[in-house]
Amino acid sequence: MKAYIFPGQGAQFTGMGQDLYNGSEASKQLFETANDILGFRITDIMFEGSAEDLKQTNVTQPAIFLHSVILAKSLTDFQAAMVAGHSLGEFSALVASGAMAFEDGLKLVAARAQAMQEACEAQPSTMAAVLGLADETVEKLCAQVDGIVVPANYNCPGQLVISGAVPAVEEACELMKENGAKRALILPVGGAFHSPLMKPAEEKLAAAINNTEFQAPICPIYQNVSTTAISDPETIKANLISQLTAPVKWTQSVQNMVADGAETFIEVGPGKVLQGLVKKIHRPAETMSA
Repeated sequence: MKAYIFPGQGAQFTGMGQDLYNGSEASKQLFETANDILGFRITDIMFEGSAEDLKQTNVTQPAIFLHSVILAKSLTDFQAAMVAGHSLGEFSALVASGAMAFEDGLKLVAARAQAMQEACEAQPSTMAAVLGLADETVEKLCAQVDGIVVPANYNCPGQLVISGAVPAVEEACELMKENGAKRALILPVGGAFHSPLMKPAEEKLAAAINNTEFQAPICPIYQNVSTTAISDPETIKANLISQLTAPVKWTQSVQNMVADGAETFIEVGPGKVLQGLVKKIHRPAETMSA
């Protein structure tokens, strides 16, 4: 069975999507529609902007969404038995699987990026990658720290990202190293994604999601919050709202997809990060780029 997976923030690169734009009239029209919806020419930044330009949250998130969704729409053999997306990628997965319209998905991604940016500016916060510790150990050590620091991304066994207030994350990193972590490295991000510090963003995004029409997708989606096969539109919406403050349970999602019959994982969008994570979660899986 084929599972289509969609990357999140961090997969962007200069020139992304230009081949799609030039490749067909239908793709070009979708990019131009996006420029109109966003109110600025994101295509100029995607195709010609610097790495620094592409790192701005209000650019990064729509850019990755557009690359992934327009690539999915250009595939002649898109036959998904199941889909999943990592964080932001969940929005791409929902549009690609027909759970919501392209225009609605882009508007939500733009609203999400704006709300997250504002939450980041409200309080100094960050994230850190922890390598070489069991998930349970990371959870236990985070709980020992005063202040807000929580597991945010369960990427694969031995690789977990933590998120929270700057002093708490720094203290947690020292604890991780003392307890045998190979690395505990502060990441160059603007804020504490997937932590309680995103609560103001979650509340803003909830209003936008609740005003958006969702359909049942053509196949189940394994959402970051639940990790199990979901097709009910109301459940999808509730999970999407919770996603901003809840951890991305990628390891568990992939394990459940494999248990439900996924053999081939096709990454739709920029980069190959998810293929690497899938291989670390389930070595026999076949992985490829769309």
